[in-house]
Amino acid sequence: MSQSLDRALTLLSGLAREPKTLDQLAEEIGVHKSTVLRLLRTLETHHFVRREGQRYYRLGSALFDLAQQALEDRDVRRTAQSALAGLNARTGHTVHLASYEDGEVVYIDKFEGRHSVRMYSRIGKRAPLHCTAVGKVLVAAMTPEKQADVVSRIDFFVRTPNTITTPAAYGKELALVADRGYAVDNAEHEDFIHCVAAPVRGPGGVVLAAASVSVPKVLLDYDGLMALVPELIAAAEEASVHSGWTGNRKGKLE
Repeated sequence: MSQSLDRALTLLSGLAREPKTLDQLAEEIGVHKSTVLRLLRTLETHHFVRREGQRYYRLGSALFDLAQQALEDRDVRRTAQSALAGLNARTGHTVHLASYEDGEVVYIDKFEGRHSVRMYSRIGKRAPLHCTAVGKVLVAAMTPEKQADVVSRIDFFVRTPNTITTPAAYGKELALVADRGYAVDNAEHEDFIHCVAAPVRGPGGVVLAAASVSVPKVLLDYDGLMALVPELIAAAEEASVHSGWTGNRKGKLE
């Protein structure tokens, strides 16, 4: 990667967190302000960055346009939307759609719940595979060879007292997910949230994504969460039919 491109991408990553001044950006990438200003002017010309007042820079509209186009290219997001919106309306809880990308979960759609407690998640945010229900669904759907490779690369860091911390325990969990057709995050990622997830399939039964319902524990206990599983599976199957699944056989993750 060229040095200028690397610096420009670092600037964009820094501005994604909050608006910053020229001085702050220069300090962040460790170069003179004149170098940063040249990069900012180029990014500003292409609408990747915009100035806010006299001092601050923030992300520009071009990035949001690109992000929207990238999301629209994921056909499963479009085809699953009506089924997941219906699930959200019926339950009142937060519904996610997530896919696998480079060893992580990526949230590609989200329908907010009606309760006041907000999830950390947002569209485009990444999450671990080992302690999320959607991650378990996606890894459980992989071929044995791909699954073994992916699991070998997971850093089983601890998020809560319930987090799975070893490949052996995770392997047992994946077998259970594959057998019963859904996964549970029993407060493994965030200690105040639990979640259930099911696969969204495409032609030939290939798993394209995972759909989930996430609920704060203060609103619903574990038994209440499990009572949502039939509703979730029905919605995931409806989304799968819209995505080209005919129900003729189970497939593996693309």
